Amino acid sequence: MGSFLCYTISMKNTHIEHPEDSILTGDLSVLDWFIAESNISAKIDGAPAIVWGTNPANGKFFVGTKSVFNKVKIKINHSHAEIDTNHQGNVATILHKCLDNLPRTDHIFQGDFVGFGGNDKYTPNTITYYFDEVIDAEIIIAPHTIYSAKSDLRNAIARPISYVEFLKYTIDDDFDKDCVYWLSPVVMLDDDRHTINNSCKFAKQIATLCDFVDVKKATRIKKQLNKCIRNEIDVDDLLLDAIADDNNCDINVLRLWKLVESIKLDMFNYIVRFDDVDCYIGESMCDHEGYVISNEFGTYKVINREVFSFFNFTMEKAW
Repeated sequence: MGSFLCYTISMKNTHIEHPEDSILTGDLSVLDWFIAESNISAKIDGAPAIVWGTNPANGKFFVGTKSVFNKVKIKINHSHAEIDTNHQGNVATILHKCLDNLPRTDHIFQGDFVGFGGNDKYTPNTITYYFDEVIDAEIIIAPHTIYSAKSDLRNAIARPISYVEFLKYTIDDDFDKDCVYWLSPVVMLDDDRHTINNSCKFAKQIATLCDFVDVKKATRIKKQLNKCIRNEIDVDDLLLDAIADDNNCDINVLRLWKLVESIKLDMFNYIVRFDDVDCYIGESMCDHEGYVISNEFGTYKVINREVFSFFNFTMEKAW
């Protein structure tokens, strides 16, 4: 069974990519990523994203959404008055609670808001979480990212963080530990992934037959694939042929994309989670939304897009 590692994988504050999407331009490093020793954490389906910590521009504690990273209309909240100016509705209510209850820290973190304390069932986004007991804390947060920023937040560098590492940065004798419930399931990745290894070797052979596309065309193809997945259109050979024809690209590139997607789905067989939370979509039990895996070859998210992309875009959001 896998072990807990600590890789320092930093990246610009950008969207974490699906592993299959990275293959379109001919970057084959993801095939090594699949089999390398890795850090893994569960991707909690909370919302909105909450960012908090010390603002490097003025040394003051702040809370906010991802709008703290905006290049122009920056919304950083150091006080309740600033929250009322920058936000409204449920988001403002959530941020007021976060400002009152999140522990002061010299660092900058991001996590997903799951809910206010007082219940044992929460549906912050698509998944409903059932806890073993009523949560007494004021707020429930799922921490997952730490940032470094020298002068301000606009050029912040993100790095996924494990719960164990997160706790090292948040130990504070003055902090009331009943204020926040940190939701972070223990997850392990089996080191012996021999079938994944064999599949990656095969994918590398297929890659030698591919005439890969440039970044602009890859972006267009990814948008088309995402749209199909959201609309529950099967990404089969017929669809791949149509997308290849529409983009005037080598069909082997899209066949490789499909192969890498299948390798990603096989990764679920090597993931073991230990937690006291049951996950449901509607009346059906499900896994967590997905997992974030980091190693020396990068950071990617492992998600069953056919399940979660559709529901993420069609279900009414509680927040």
